[in-house]
Amino acid sequence: MSQRRLAIILLAPAILLVAFTTVYPLISSFWTSFHYYDLTRGIRMGPWIGVENYTEAFRYDPNFWTVMRVTASFVLLDVSLTILVALGMAILLLRQGFGKTFLRTVLILPFAISPALIGISWRFMLNPDYGGFARTIGAILPFMHNVDYFANPYLAMGALVSSDVWHWSPYFTFMLMGGLASIPPETQEAARIDGASSWRVFRDVTLPQLRPILMVAVILKSVFALKVFDAIVTMTAGGPGRETTTLAYFTYQIGFRDYQFGYAAALAYVLTAIMFILSLSYLRVAFRRSS
Repeated sequence: MSQRRLAIILLAPAILLVAFTTVYPLISSFWTSFHYYDLTRGIRMGPWIGVENYTEAFRYDPNFWTVMRVTASFVLLDVSLTILVALGMAILLLRQGFGKTFLRTVLILPFAISPALIGISWRFMLNPDYGGFARTIGAILPFMHNVDYFANPYLAMGALVSSDVWHWSPYFTFMLMGGLASIPPETQEAARIDGASSWRVFRDVTLPQLRPILMVAVILKSVFALKVFDAIVTMTAGGPGRETTTLAYFTYQIGFRDYQFGYAAALAYVLTAIMFILSLSYLRVAFRRSS
């Protein structure tokens, strides 16, 4: 048996698995998005309606633009805060000091926890009656005592963003630590010898050299933020109203609550298109750095 044939035989199970779990669902859902398919009217796919499902989203469904506004707000806040927190922790953890190894070990724990469990835990901790976070915030800020965080649109969004920042900051902290460690220390020393302050060294020397890593981190986190689903289900359920309903969760509601599979498939491909553009940007930046 030739090596080529043996390689094909060994790879065949993996190829078939990917085909059935990824390729077929992608093609099937794309085909479904061009049909009227309402499961409450029957189990068979309805007639071909072309791009009407996409037109329904962009022109006739007011909820779609509400959801897009919420999604944009969530992604902007989530990505900005995650990168800022991760950059701050990366700078602190690169410095020599007591307990640095212990802190690095503890830091990875939030990333190891399931997003669904994080949502349940944060909802419990923000309960105004017995939640630890809610009690602590109420003690520090008396006007926040007995506030229902999930009844207020801004506080609900803040809780959702905070939980995701807490979850993803360790991952990006280690990514940025690697970027900071790769910067030649001679460039920073030269700036200090010339009389630059620590802030000027960071702004004019460190940050420009770290920019490629930051761009990759921003694009990656944007993709991850667009896919957030578990925490929304377990923490806010998209409420109050639709103020924490992102496009991913809205697609789930249309498909598995309202059973409008055709429209849900179209919404899923709108989300896929956004993530595809971000993925292309990531590949472009990553290959530019490696070339």
